[in-house]
Order: sequence, then C-alpha cells, then structure tokens
Amino acid sequence: MTDERAVAASPLSAASAARADVSVLVPAKDEAENLPIFMELAAAAFAEDPQVRYEVVVIDDGSIDDTARVLEQLRAQYAFLSVVRHRARRGIADALRTGFLNSRGRVLVFYPADLQFKPEDIPRLVHPILDDRADMVTGFKEGKYEKAFVSGIYNGLSRMLFHVPVKDLNSVKAYRREVMESLPVRPDWHRYMIVIAAEQGFTVTEIPVPLYPRHAGRSKFGISRIPVGVLDMLSVWFELKFGKKPLLLFGMLGAALFAFGFLAGITALIVLAVTHEGIRPVWTIITTCLILGSVLFATGLLGEQIAGQRAELRELRRQLDDVSARTGGDR
Repeated sequence: MTDERAVAASPLSAASAARADVSVLVPAKDEAENLPIFMELAAAAFAEDPQVRYEVVVIDDGSIDDTARVLEQLRAQYAFLSVVRHRARRGIADALRTGFLNSRGRVLVFYPADLQFKPEDIPRLVHPILDDRADMVTGFKEGKYEKAFVSGIYNGLSRMLFHVPVKDLNSVKAYRREVMESLPVRPDWHRYMIVIAAEQGFTVTEIPVPLYPRHAGRSKFGISRIPVGVLDMLSVWFELKFGKKPLLLFGMLGAALFAFGFLAGITALIVLAVTHEGIRPVWTIITTCLILGSVLFATGLLGEQIAGQRAELRELRRQLDDVSARTGGDR
C-alpha cells in the first residue's frame, strides 16, 4: 500500500479475525488517551455477548500523538484487536473503507474512539442484523451535546430531502457488509450511508443510544463543516434522484428554457409585424433562453453518456464479484 500501513496482527488476533461475526471499525485521530479505556470497555461488552465473535479494527488516521505506540501495546493485550495506519489524515469515509478492506465480519459497526458512545451498546446495535430483523441499525442519540442544534437542522433537512425512516442519520451504526460494498467511495459520504442503503432497498431501523461527554481530546469538526455538509447533502440528493438519468433534469430544464425562448420569439415577431416596433430587452431574454436551453440540453446528453459508462462499470464489477465468489467457493 502506498499511503497506508497495515500493522501485522498476532496469531491470536488473526485467528480471531478469521472467525469474526462482527467487525467494529474504529477511526482514531489523536486518541491515545481514549483508546485504552475504549478497548477495556469493548472487552467487557464482548464478554457479555459470548455467542457472537467480535473483532475490533482501529484505523489510525494519521495521528501525531502517541496513538501508534498505544495501539501497539493494546494489540499485544487484546487478541481481537487489529490495527491499520494511514500515514496522513484521510477522513472518516476513507478510514471506514480501509477498515472494511481489513475486516472479516459479515456485520460491520462504525464506532468512534472518543468514548461519547460506550462500547457496551455495540451488541444492541448488531443483534437486530444478526437475527435478520434489519440490514442496518443506527443509534438515536440520547442526552445533551454541544451540536444538538446543528444536528437537528441537518437531520431535519435530510428527512425532508430523502424521506428516511430514522431520526438521526449521523450517529453510530451497524450494517451488513453488503452495504459498505455498495457505498460510493466519496469523501464524507459515510454520513449518508443510511440514505444510500435505504435507496438501494436495505431495511433500516434505529435504537436509542446514550451519548456521553468526550473523555479526552477535542472534536475534529467545527462550524466550518456546515457548508460542506449542506453541499454534500445536495450532491447525494442529486446522485440518488438524477445520477442514473441526468437528462431527466438537465434535458427538461433545457427544453423548458428553449421552448420559452422560442415561443417568446414567435410572439415578439408577431408584435413587431403588427406594431412595427421591437423591444430590445425581450430579444436579449429570448437569446439567453435559447443559448442556456441548448447548453443545458447538451449537458444532459453528456451526462447520459457518463451515466452509461458508470452503469457498464457497475455491471463489470458485479460480474467480477460473481466470478470471485464462484472461484472462492470452488477452493
């Protein structure tokens, strides 16, 4: 790997990972103080749920504190722990992708390392999936927290745009491995995993999960993330609504502008023929509508070509996955 380094697991850890039912993916950026407590609480939670085999994959996302050293010590202590390191910070979406590629569980859990969510709630998240009652389970935050107002606006806008049947989109969550396999690899799109999964037919439910004050360190997200989040929301909405048929949006807008300009031009010509007077601003508007309509329609046609290429790539990936599955089954 060019910009990430997988830390080799001990034999016990490798054996545990090979048998794992659930993989807990833990992105960690400068969480040296929190990780020992997190692992202690995780071990206790897993011991209370012995019928399920767990592994924890910590993704050190370019930490500059003692996180790497602490993880080396913890890996020797906990057989279910494996570690992957990014040389530089790449964000939660990339960290989850790296953890997914280095995990073995058929159920994945996204859980931050800051201890605002306690590992004791992990079994409650995964059991509805293991019992085939849902494909994805998200936690609905209970308790007071600093960003409740911003989170409320974000969740309200998301429900209005996407009509998802949950209150809280941006929280801890558990999901089948197939959900991650179908998620586009885009920065920050992990926030819309529930939306994309629901659009693809996966069943989604939620459970209440207590939220606690951060134990140590500081949040990596501030007010500056709000504009980015809104733009990401619009991008996801466009992808889900028009990603497969961009001509439906651009073509209709272009055709409407072109038709308006054409009809306005005919009307202006009739007025000119009757009154022998032309209105220059009207002709400017007509020209603008015709040009913009043509450009939008051409953009829609170009988008259709790109959508066709993406569909072919998805089909090729599906065929490769089928071949890989059959080959694996023959071994």
